[in-house]
Amino acid sequence: MGTMCNQNCGSCTDDCAARTERKVDFREKPHEMSSIKKVIGIVSGKGGVGKSLVTSMLAVTMNRRGYHTAIMDADITGPSIPKAFGIKQKATGNEFGLLPVRSRTGIDIMSVNLLLENDTDPVVWRGPMIGNLVKQFWTNVIWSDVDFMFIDMPPGTGDVPLTVFQSIAVDGIIVVTSPQDLVSMIVSKAVRMAEMMNIPIIGLVENMSYYKCPDCGTEHKIFGDSHIDEIAGMHNLKVLARLPINPEISAVCDKGLIELFEGDWLEPVADILEKSLDNK
Repeated sequence: MGTMCNQNCGSCTDDCAARTERKVDFREKPHEMSSIKKVIGIVSGKGGVGKSLVTSMLAVTMNRRGYHTAIMDADITGPSIPKAFGIKQKATGNEFGLLPVRSRTGIDIMSVNLLLENDTDPVVWRGPMIGNLVKQFWTNVIWSDVDFMFIDMPPGTGDVPLTVFQSIAVDGIIVVTSPQDLVSMIVSKAVRMAEMMNIPIIGLVENMSYYKCPDCGTEHKIFGDSHIDEIAGMHNLKVLARLPINPEISAVCDKGLIELFEGDWLEPVADILEKSLDNK
């Protein structure tokens, strides 16, 4: 104990040698039969920027590279992952726990819509109940031999993102944005929340960045000039990818065929994730 110690651990720094106060770890353990190597959260500052699309495409991209991927759909009141993958069947379970539904190409998925009798039934719950269900997706679902789990989180910095950051050992997050100035400002809030909670930020992905004319190849900025480089510079982050407005992607999502999408926009992100797994 230092000579200047006042025995009040709340007044000293985290690396103080005399600190005796224990840090509380609120993280929940996954199901005892689960095996998950990497957990990546996909977040956004607001809705409508394509966060679920990026989640789905990343899971498909890593699956194509030979990794077993999974998606936890934590957007409880607005689940869209089962629709993108064309999943109609419901989740089942056994005496040990819940089992995720496997997609056509072998991606494990758990979403509240896989538990509801009808896909259109609303989830009219308050925050604590929604947060508890997200925890149960982690603790009660048996995730077998998963290399990469992607968590599709609801937009904003509210109950569910806070629950995920506190309860699940997230290895890093990817922040999804779009070119509008308003969205860029809100994205900064999501970035700062992650920084406050010491969650590593892998980088930024901009969706709806441009539209490329199929006839002449000219790129048109439908939503105006991008501000993603400014945000990246402010927070010393990488811009991982820029996704175009592509009617073909919307079409495969509407048909439940996201696993058939064509495009290499997220390959740089996949390279980073692959390297992180190799370094683990």
